[in-house]
Amino acid sequence: MFKNILKRKSSREIAKDRLKILLISDRVNCSPEMMEMIKNDIAQVISKYMKIDTKSMEIQITKTGLKGRSLKNPTLYANIPILDLKNE
Repeated sequence: MFKNILKRKSSREIAKDRLKILLISDRVNCSPEMMEMIKNDIAQVISKYMKIDTKSMEIQITKTGLKGRSLKNPTLYANIPILDLKNE
């Protein structure tokens, strides 16, 4: 488990992550810079309460429709690996 945390991402993985961010941001009309700012803000807030793996953290914004409506609203999904809870 700890091997994966300390392992650096290959340039292929980094390029893949950047492409994902670009495609997601294009889908919801949100710049890659804005997506990165959102990701950093979420990580900062959650880090107050638990230790997380920010390198493996992923966020997505998709457009989903509400029941009975044809209008699709943006929805934020986050996959944030929790390493440990902070006990204060």
